[in-house]
Amino acid sequence: MSLSAKSGPQIPPDPTADQKWTTQRVSEIRYWTANMLSFCTTRDDEFRFTPGQYARLGVRTDTGLVWRPFSMVSDAAADELEFLATLVPGGRFSGALSHVQPGETILVDRASFGFLTVDQLATGRELWMLASGTGLGPFVSILRGATVWRDFERLIVVHSVRRSSELAYRDELQALADDHAVASGRARLAYLPVVTREAGATPLAARIPELLADGRLEEAAGRPLRVEASRLMVCGNPEMALALRQALGARGFATSRRGVPGQMAFEKYW
Repeated sequence: MSLSAKSGPQIPPDPTADQKWTTQRVSEIRYWTANMLSFCTTRDDEFRFTPGQYARLGVRTDTGLVWRPFSMVSDAAADELEFLATLVPGGRFSGALSHVQPGETILVDRASFGFLTVDQLATGRELWMLASGTGLGPFVSILRGATVWRDFERLIVVHSVRRSSELAYRDELQALADDHAVASGRARLAYLPVVTREAGATPLAARIPELLADGRLEEAAGRPLRVEASRLMVCGNPEMALALRQALGARGFATSRRGVPGQMAFEKYW
């Protein structure tokens, strides 16, 4: 007689065990604007990620499942997962997400993906995080963890949006930047919001590549970009990412390749 036969009643197999996703419940939704929202979900006990990574989220529609990648905004140790999203008019995923209410379900991939993580970069003294729109999400996750505050002397977050209402997590980031009671060995944060379509909303008002090209970005941060000390992470619209990759490459910065850590990293799921 087999061991299982001696063990008494058998537990029915989990019908979802072989699925590549888990079903999670939405616990909280916050609308920053009519089209930009952050939302929290429950978290599977076995789900793991490194700050800066993303997961695919799935919603059920009349025509089947629709999946989209979203970076985690939450700390890697948090009990829940948090995401930042923009609703795209006419989008299949956005249409379904816009009707989701707290208590309803959403699908979350079992795996996490992406290389927009600090451990992909060569050792440096300062970390620049350049974002447009919802590209800020992975950087909030990174800043909510402890590691980045120990590994760098200076952190610079640049967040570019069209309207000031789109400056998600502004209060949280500003509070971190204003925190003067920092512990020994903890990095200092410079938070540089950029609003491009509201005159006078922020001291910086041009697109990030333009601010980099004319020196205003480094002046506002109070730090020069140096290959030997500066590390850069970029997440946002593809045009911005391409322009920054070209401009920074011309200044000697490189991405990681074949196990050789570089000085800059870009999100690639767009």
